[in-house]
Amino acid sequence: MLTTLAIVFVFGSMVMIHELGHYTVAKWCGIKVIEFSFGFGPKLVGYQGKETLYALRLIPLGGFVKLHGMDAEVDANGHAVIASTHDPRSFMNKPVWQRMAVIVAGSIMNFVLAIVLFISVFAYLGVPSPGNTNMIGSLISGKPAASAGILPGDKILAVNNELTPNWTRLTEVIWSKPDQVLSLTVERDAGKQQTVSVKTEKDAQTGHGLIGIAPEIVYTHASILQSTRYGLERTLDFTKTIVVLLVQMITGKIPADVGGPVMIAQAIGEGAQQGFANLLGLTGVLSIQLGLINLFPIPALDGSRLIFLLIEGVRGKPLKPEKENMIHLVGFVLLMALMIAVTYKDILRLFDKA
Repeated sequence: MLTTLAIVFVFGSMVMIHELGHYTVAKWCGIKVIEFSFGFGPKLVGYQGKETLYALRLIPLGGFVKLHGMDAEVDANGHAVIASTHDPRSFMNKPVWQRMAVIVAGSIMNFVLAIVLFISVFAYLGVPSPGNTNMIGSLISGKPAASAGILPGDKILAVNNELTPNWTRLTEVIWSKPDQVLSLTVERDAGKQQTVSVKTEKDAQTGHGLIGIAPEIVYTHASILQSTRYGLERTLDFTKTIVVLLVQMITGKIPADVGGPVMIAQAIGEGAQQGFANLLGLTGVLSIQLGLINLFPIPALDGSRLIFLLIEGVRGKPLKPEKENMIHLVGFVLLMALMIAVTYKDILRLFDKA
């Protein structure tokens, strides 16, 4: 139940803030908004405003905004028609820069959401920094320490009978012994000690010995100004990292190992189990990813609409709506096919882990 609520919260907040960006700027530009919906599928409840239908739909994993004149609409006879070229409130009759602002506003709001979430996490938890005790905060799965049965919260009191009272000394000793079997004196459960044998790995770049451990994280109080600065920095850092990874995957420098909805849902469930603050941070990262991917020049995404608007700005006239809509339709079909393939791969991964 907790995972389900977390998935609805994460997907719902990311997509709705994205659509709210489109909606707000469209209203500001004088474009008629036909519908603003939370969710997809059949309408459950709705409120018909002066000109906009606000609706709650069956599948609560996103939402959409329908703008007058942006896509073909259905007339009273059930025929698909494009909004009149004389309608001043049609999306197509607004200047190119206004239409571009409407399109890009969705992704901008995703970055704004990430900033707000990161600020909230820093203001609530404080600023994280690695502690300098000999307590283990986390382990890397499959590495020597985890394989030897060491657990988060354990204290490594000594390595080969050499005392390690803090993290600095602990890492110095381990780094100095690559490809060696170490005897660790481990304290667990308030004073109970045991000896554990671990063989270090040799880091290919530094030559240091490693066993796959990380220090505990210590949180220090941060003011609103400090939280804001850290929130902005965290958003910028994650954006840079995601862009670099995407470029490396596109250029083939790293494997294109992309997770789909199943893997994202699994990550959200794990984040929810670790606490609300962790879930907010994860939502921020996913919101950045959504904002960036939507700017890609892929048909059916916001990025492709921006490309068409740039072409229109250069040519002085738009492409025929029928051609543009067909390109978006083909792109949407291809995206759905890719989504199905990635989801299938996710399911196979889950069975492999079982």
